[in-house]
This record gives sequence, C-alpha cells and structure tokens, in this order.
Amino acid sequence: MGAGKTRIGRRVAKALDVRFLDTDKMVVAEHGQIAEIFETRGEAAFRDLERDAVAEALSERAVVSLGGGAVLHEDTQRALAHTTVVFLTVTAEAVAARINTSKRPLLKNGTGDWQRIYDERRTLYESLAVATFDTSNEPIERIAANIAIWAKGRA
Repeated sequence: MGAGKTRIGRRVAKALDVRFLDTDKMVVAEHGQIAEIFETRGEAAFRDLERDAVAEALSERAVVSLGGGAVLHEDTQRALAHTTVVFLTVTAEAVAARINTSKRPLLKNGTGDWQRIYDERRTLYESLAVATFDTSNEPIERIAANIAIWAKGRA
C-alpha cells in the first residue's frame, strides 16, 4: 500500500504500449467500494473477488496493478508464478506522506498497521518477484521509465 502501483503501472503500460489494469478498480467497478465490501462481507469475501479480478486481468497482455493483499490468496500466487512480477518497495516514511489511512480498511490504526502488514507480507512479495524497484525517493516518472527499460530488455 502506498508504493505507487497504480501511478507507476499506468506509465509503464504506456511506455510498453499495452493496457493497464488495476485489480482494485476492477473489483470496485463490479462490486462496489472496497471499504464497504470489507465492512459488509469481510476480508475473505473481498479476497475471493480480488482473486477473480486478478485471474481476469492476467489473461490479457497488460501491466496489472494488484492490491497489496492480492498475493495472500493461493490461487493468485499460483497464477503469478507464470508472469513477470515486479515488487515496488517503499519506506514507512514515504507511505506516511502519501496515503490517507482513513480510506484504507486495513489501516484504521494508522501507518503502524502499514508497517506490520508490510513486514508480514514482505517475504511473500520477494518470493514472487523477479525484480524490485524502490519508490520512496525517486520521481514516479523516473521509476516508471526504469521499469519499462528493464521490461523491454527482458522481451
């Protein structure tokens, strides 16, 4: 959360001349606001909806931005094993300046929650990723350009 997945993903997709898909936006478009889904149906129901959105998005040639918890679902982990996964890291200090925790269901208690969640998921993120880029200090445009150059070099 707060690493810039959507902003960077859009720019990388444009540089690679492919579609950009954001799985959180896909879930919202079909099922309503994420906070409301968490509140009325629970996190497990949201993760199932998210899994379905990820599977749909990965069926296309696109840059896909996943919500930070998407990788918690085993089906998503298996699907990602067959794709190129880029892990965007960010420091807690940078996140604190970027995100409104009141709009994030898992961050009701502030950025301390972010650090706990990040620490819990980090090993999983690293195991799925083939490359890591830090988004803490560089301009978004430069990070996106570096990722696009890296991706083109893999093609």
